[in-house]
Amino acid sequence: MLSRTADHLFWMARYTERAENTARMLDVRVQYSLMPQTALAAQQGWRTMLGVSELEQQFDAKYSALTQKEVIDFMVRDPDNPSSIASCLTAARENARAVRGTLTTEVWETENTTWIELQQHLRSRMFESHPGQFLEWVKHRSHLSRGVTLGTMFQDGAFNFIRLGTFLERADNTARILDVKFRFLDSDAIKAGPQGEFYYLAALLRSVSAFETYRKVYRDAITPSRVAALLILEEKMPRSLVACMAAVVANLQEISNEVSQETERLAGKLHAKVRLAVIDDILEEGLHDFLTSFLASIEEIGNGIGSDFLVPAEDHA
Repeated sequence: MLSRTADHLFWMARYTERAENTARMLDVRVQYSLMPQTALAAQQGWRTMLGVSELEQQFDAKYSALTQKEVIDFMVRDPDNPSSIASCLTAARENARAVRGTLTTEVWETENTTWIELQQHLRSRMFESHPGQFLEWVKHRSHLSRGVTLGTMFQDGAFNFIRLGTFLERADNTARILDVKFRFLDSDAIKAGPQGEFYYLAALLRSVSAFETYRKVYRDAITPSRVAALLILEEKMPRSLVACMAAVVANLQEISNEVSQETERLAGKLHAKVRLAVIDDILEEGLHDFLTSFLASIEEIGNGIGSDFLVPAEDHA
């Protein structure tokens, strides 16, 4: 497969997944903002989300105040933010358009329709009047894109690059969502008491579609350690770190070439690290340190995929 075609497919999937995960992070923050909390705690929650997304400095340079309205505007529609939902869905559509001949008609029409509907929602400012409804729409369109890809694409190298982009981005974002919710758990939910912690953790689980799964797996009270274990170590949980890495390893094996051995080794090493981990050891080490190391490894694997299979970074459209 031509490296430029692989590049467009890989990034189409990454941008679609990134838009969904940005929506998930925003949704959990919007839900938690409805709970009783101090103004300082609310502002700290929004700033933490920006910080974990590595967008804090960019936001501060453009916006004079840090409020829910400004953060949502920045993360949803701001064209100067390459990670905003609008920027991601536009980039996904442009990458899809560049390789229309490789995609099925259904996949292309799904990406294109998403972009058209997005313009309508931005004009109506639905993200301000009904943020929860808008964020659910983003998640639904991402689900639809994945479903159409699975249901209509021939499972050759093109399919593997799409899946590789999806799971690499999902692993990155699950780690970031975990980090943003746990880093300030002490200062946010615990001060609100057990009830506050429950709603805090329940919102986190719902942000990754894991609330019902948690009940099925544990059938007990929601605790931070069990939430972390589910989203890191549970192989049957679709958005867990270990499940994402298993998919990354499997798809890398399908597209293996003569220069990709080191990238495959790095992915296999990270998968083994997560698969063999014990939650008590992770928490003793420090969840933030564990996730920071995981994210650094994901970046290294992403760079390896870029150099082994895709167009050079300076040529990326």
